[in-house]
Amino acid sequence: MFPWCPGKVELHGKVIEVDYSVPKKLRSRKIQIRNIPPDLQWEVLDSLLAEHGTVENVEQVNTDTETAVVNVTYSTKEEAKIAVEKLTGQTFEDYSFKVSYILDMDAASPPPATRNRRSGRTSREQDSQPGTSGGSLGPRQKQPDFPLRMLVPTQFVGAIIGKEGLTIKNITKQTQSKVDIHRKENAGAAEKPISIHSTPEGCSAACRMIMDIMQKEADDTKVTEDIPLKILAHNSLVGRLIGKEGRNLKKIEEETETKITISSLQDLSMYNPERTIIVKGSIEACCSAEVEIMRKLREAYENDIATINQQTNLIPGLIPSALGIFSTGLSVLPPAAGPRGIPPVPPASFNPFLGHSSQLGGLYSVPPASAISHQHTQAPEQEVVYLFIPTQAVGAIIGKKGQHIKQLAQFAGASIKIAPAESPDVTQRMVIITGPPEAQFKAQGRIFGKLKEENFFSAKEEVKLETHIKMPSSAAGRVIGKGGKTVNELQNLTSAEVIVPRDQTPDENDEVFVKISGHFFASQTAQRKIREIIQQVKQQEQKHQQSAPVTHSSK
Repeated sequence: MFPWCPGKVELHGKVIEVDYSVPKKLRSRKIQIRNIPPDLQWEVLDSLLAEHGTVENVEQVNTDTETAVVNVTYSTKEEAKIAVEKLTGQTFEDYSFKVSYILDMDAASPPPATRNRRSGRTSREQDSQPGTSGGSLGPRQKQPDFPLRMLVPTQFVGAIIGKEGLTIKNITKQTQSKVDIHRKENAGAAEKPISIHSTPEGCSAACRMIMDIMQKEADDTKVTEDIPLKILAHNSLVGRLIGKEGRNLKKIEEETETKITISSLQDLSMYNPERTIIVKGSIEACCSAEVEIMRKLREAYENDIATINQQTNLIPGLIPSALGIFSTGLSVLPPAAGPRGIPPVPPASFNPFLGHSSQLGGLYSVPPASAISHQHTQAPEQEVVYLFIPTQAVGAIIGKKGQHIKQLAQFAGASIKIAPAESPDVTQRMVIITGPPEAQFKAQGRIFGKLKEENFFSAKEEVKLETHIKMPSSAAGRVIGKGGKTVNELQNLTSAEVIVPRDQTPDENDEVFVKISGHFFASQTAQRKIREIIQQVKQQEQKHQQSAPVTHSSK
């Protein structure tokens, strides 16, 4: 490897600026980026790299440094040159990127671990468990952590830190955790968040030590009230913690002898997507409840990660984190530590959802156009989806003077129309979305998010909508399968309800409807799977027509 280091140098007392233009024989499609924050999200780095060209490969270099080092291969030397110019000096979390060219040589030694552009896992981790893709770039971290987020009274922060930071250092050492106290967040607030990064056992141990410290401080200062455990969790995960009819939460309360309440949806905003889970009981009981609560939240998070990765595979070229719809880092933390290390987004692509108290890839952000893959030059087939929303939500989707629906259509690259109400007392209205798979993903994602943001669903409800898609009547049997086997497998795989009404009469195009009900990712996955079946049926019919014998009439 021969680095070419652009910048300024001093020669005989004079400062000489070195141009980024390197000799042609040294130019390469490969660059090396050093001094990367070790907790930077892979998805964030991928999106950043994509702004400067088509990235063919990303390799993490194994080093003993505290910061991460990656080698990046662009499709052309010109794109690599632009990336060097733009990325050199780029700052994340007080880390300034150092970028240089490297020679494009095929070394005989084993290559460094290469991140697969689809799965996000390295070539050495392809046999590992799913859901470990993404995460941060730390040289020793093999999989992303799911931090425990606590909310503690500001008056106890000093005791948790201890004199000269000795107490917090002791917690970190004993539990092998990284504990971040966000003292500067929300100046003057009565409570401060604490983020604990470790294994589930490490997080629980650190939580127990912090609870003990707070209780001792309360006893010393004669605070009579019991100190509750407060856990912060992203709203998208809370519904699954609560469970159907609140069963999950009730079970945890009964097993741990605690009282658990969750903050209202009214407290949420685009800058605060976290809910507060308040656990009351003895320290022992609260800590037992923490284990079960975090287990449920981690399960929900891992399921979302797996679904997002599956969605990426289902739609070629789709980068969910770059679309501005969902980030794979669903857990939200402030920029001081990053939820799973996501740093602030540079001003050029500022997103209100990535502000000072949220790092979620927002439902209403506009990603850089270059962040979306353009490798597929062939225009994708247009799809029509009929999405049903509550009648009272129509105004929110349309917006003042139709501005919101116009912006939504422009963002998604789709045609979006709301069908007239069939009668004055209908409870649902049909939204007709026309566009390729990527546009469907973006448009539907925003609509689901808007309904949640506007509180059209209660605190205990996930946003579940019904969608209809048309298919040739000849494909209906394939979707149902023998004895309903295929449709049952679809429902088990996607967690969506899939129904092909048997009493349908095909329309003038010999098409029938299939109904899909579920939350966003469940619906999207079901739609993709059904489209695959439809495409297979069409291809088989075309082959059959082509192979059919041609009869020639004799004169």
